[in-house]
Amino acid sequence: MSGATERPPAGLTSSAGGKPAGSGGAQRTVNTASLAAELRDRAFRWMADDPDPDTKAELQRVVAQAMGGVPGAVDEVTDRMNGTLTFGTAGLRGPVRAGSNGMNRAVVVRATAGVAAWLRHLGHAGGTVVVGRDARHGSAGFAAAAAEVLVAAGFTVRTLPDPLPTPVTAFLVRALGAVAGIQVTASHNPPADNGYKVYTGDGAQIAPPDDRLIEAGIRDAPPARMVPTAPGAVPVTDLSGYLDRVATLPRGTARDLRVVLTPMHGVGGATALDALGAAGFTDVSLVPEQAEPDPDFPTVTFPNPEEPGASDLLLAAAESAGADLAIALDPDADRCALGVRFPDGWRMLRGDETGVLLGAHVLSTLDTVEHPDPLVATTIVSSSMLGLVAAAHGARHAETLTGFKWLARAGDGLVFAYEEALGLCVDPDFVRDKDGISAAVLACDLAATLKAAGRTLPDALDDLARTHGVHLTDQVSLRFADASLAAPVVAALRASPPATLGGAAVDRDDPAPDILRLRGDGLRVIVRPSGTEPKVKAYLEIVEPPTDDLATARARATERMTALRTEITALLEA
Repeated sequence: MSGATERPPAGLTSSAGGKPAGSGGAQRTVNTASLAAELRDRAFRWMADDPDPDTKAELQRVVAQAMGGVPGAVDEVTDRMNGTLTFGTAGLRGPVRAGSNGMNRAVVVRATAGVAAWLRHLGHAGGTVVVGRDARHGSAGFAAAAAEVLVAAGFTVRTLPDPLPTPVTAFLVRALGAVAGIQVTASHNPPADNGYKVYTGDGAQIAPPDDRLIEAGIRDAPPARMVPTAPGAVPVTDLSGYLDRVATLPRGTARDLRVVLTPMHGVGGATALDALGAAGFTDVSLVPEQAEPDPDFPTVTFPNPEEPGASDLLLAAAESAGADLAIALDPDADRCALGVRFPDGWRMLRGDETGVLLGAHVLSTLDTVEHPDPLVATTIVSSSMLGLVAAAHGARHAETLTGFKWLARAGDGLVFAYEEALGLCVDPDFVRDKDGISAAVLACDLAATLKAAGRTLPDALDDLARTHGVHLTDQVSLRFADASLAAPVVAALRASPPATLGGAAVDRDDPAPDILRLRGDGLRVIVRPSGTEPKVKAYLEIVEPPTDDLATARARATERMTALRTEITALLEA
């Protein structure tokens, strides 16, 4: 560190009774008793090394408030300087704010220095890196900063020309023969957040040990102001390859389908319209209130189609338009949710319902010459039905830990993968990650094919239930103000798990050190901390055997699920 890091920035004083710059000569006592010296000095060092004058000034204000005794300010400084963002699910994610524990230019610069060191360690010095971004607060600046660090480090950098869906970046990594990809996005997180997602050269999200190697590179990186940067990134001007590929995905010839789609204030709207149009689906309209990118997400509390109420505008628009299918993308368009009309009205399908529908569609239309030994994959928290569907089609089925960094690596011959959190990979040869847009195209293909035969998606769900049983899934979440509080809840349950659930004995077979899995007669419960949000999540499944009496089976499954939800909620909140 330079000598400048040992002095407080202008406008602050490092001890009680000091004279702030510009105080006019009258000495003012500043109360610093509650601001620990170590924390204060760490904040001073960070400010001195921050290359962004705006975030430097932001942290100065917060530290000045803490030194002045403003209520809550010490806690604010503590939170901002509580370590650094660490690589969780595929990268960094956190609030856009100054300090080491936030998304800002300094953090992005040092993270990219770590990525550059990792790539050199793997022998990829000088290779091509694709850098994309969404339209969240800070995304443009963070993407530019990442590109400048990589150019200065000797890499060829290809940037996306506009805010575009995450799957486009994943596609381009493979299409351009890149050694890595970076997408600046916080996906479906709240508006205050942003993130930094990293792909390996095969187009899949990073997985251990790459995440640990990148973090080691970040720890070894110099202060942000000392990391070299340079212009020279080259924009990608031809994005037709992605749309051309998506246009080939439909299996059938039917195209008569009316669709209403929402990009949920994200970046997927225009690309989704182009992709669906290229595939032949032209009767598509966007929810007007949510059609344009808006980083404040004004019409939703959380911009996540899974959240209650997030798709209300979509379903109302679908009803008004007389639509056949409603589609919700999350803000970076890597997730896809479907809404359909049931006899009692419109509702959104659960991720497991959509996953099994599209998985069965892929398997039933697969070119067995091209894919003689196909594999489909789900995560441990997804419905168990796809395994039964795969067996009926003579295909292999794999279960992985949660996250597409594992699903994309499920094994050779992968033709389809999904996770219950609305992630769908329908074309793994070209996009080895979840892709809401290609999933939307395939969903339209299935819905149009069924419509041409006088049938619906609910009819297809009934067929699957009659053949493989009613598989009812649900989720219980416990949200925390601090993400660090989630892991102890899971640890406590692992230390003292229930012996029975739903009145029946359960067996335990934990698939990972931070996961509790319990199985009983026709039920399964998995509890784990979220990898992207400050939550503990419990995933519930109730299974009733195959029957033609679906009404009775579903009523029984619903009754059992209600009781199981109550039981699990009490366990989590104890």
